[in-house]
Amino acid sequence: MKGYVLDYINENEFNKLERSLKKYNMLAYKELMFKSYPALRNGEFLGKKVSQNKKLGTETYELKLKSDDMFSKVHGEVKLVYTVYKNEAIVMLKTITPEDILLEGHRSELGTYKGIMISKANASKDMFKIDLLNLLQDK
Repeated sequence: MKGYVLDYINENEFNKLERSLKKYNMLAYKELMFKSYPALRNGEFLGKKVSQNKKLGTETYELKLKSDDMFSKVHGEVKLVYTVYKNEAIVMLKTITPEDILLEGHRSELGTYKGIMISKANASKDMFKIDLLNLLQDK
């Protein structure tokens, strides 16, 4: 097999998400760069298949990336969403979730609370989640 080409739906937006992921969640970034991308280029489609279009020959996947447990509980799981065009041998990278916190982190420096990054827009909500999760862990 010759391999698949990685392409982007919106390269500029995706690169913003990637850079923010590198800055705020290095564990997920390393898995993305050193495990996921090489596997996708080799035709190994990782993650859960969420949809398939037989007419167009496409399959859409969500790949959950390793992340800090507390980050996942506060902001949501880090996932790579991509579509495979089998006929053209292209992997179209759509997005990295959670988009809102990653894009906010790209626009401006995010603060932290007890070692977890918090959104400026929802700081009190994020701090409440962190305090609640810490309280539950202590029991």
